Amino acid sequence: MARIEVRRARPDEAETLLELIRGLAEYEKLAPPDEDAQARLIRDIFGERPRLEAFLVIVDGRAGGYALTLETYSSFLALPTLYLEDIFVLPELRGCGAGKALFRALVREARDRGCGRMEWVVLDWNQPAIDFYARHGARPLKDWITMRLTREQLESMEGLDG
Repeated sequence: MARIEVRRARPDEAETLLELIRGLAEYEKLAPPDEDAQARLIRDIFGERPRLEAFLVIVDGRAGGYALTLETYSSFLALPTLYLEDIFVLPELRGCGAGKALFRALVREARDRGCGRMEWVVLDWNQPAIDFYARHGARPLKDWITMRLTREQLESMEGLDG
């Protein structure tokens, strides 16, 4: 039986966290963050004014996964929402309870903060993740569509400077 611990990441674990983020990029078949993005991530997690919080799941003394969270806010509930930007466990450590421990720690975090909800997105092809979340009571939102403007679109939008 694996020994599993979930805790906040420390600044001296920045490279470990970046390795796990690269692991998620590989799993999702996406380009990993470049050097500049990696520096911004570390600044935004461990800097003077953090924008994100990082959690690690440690399996038998080894970092086996991570989660990045931030708070958003529901004006209708008048309560914060814990938003999961990333949640990832190394493929070779799935099935030992690490993902469950990490997810439950995040649920506790949301509850302890007095959040009205916890939200995240999941890729539509990631059926194992969808099934995992469903087993824990999460349900997809049918009436909300995630919309996005990219950095390039933000930069090119006209009529904002006057």
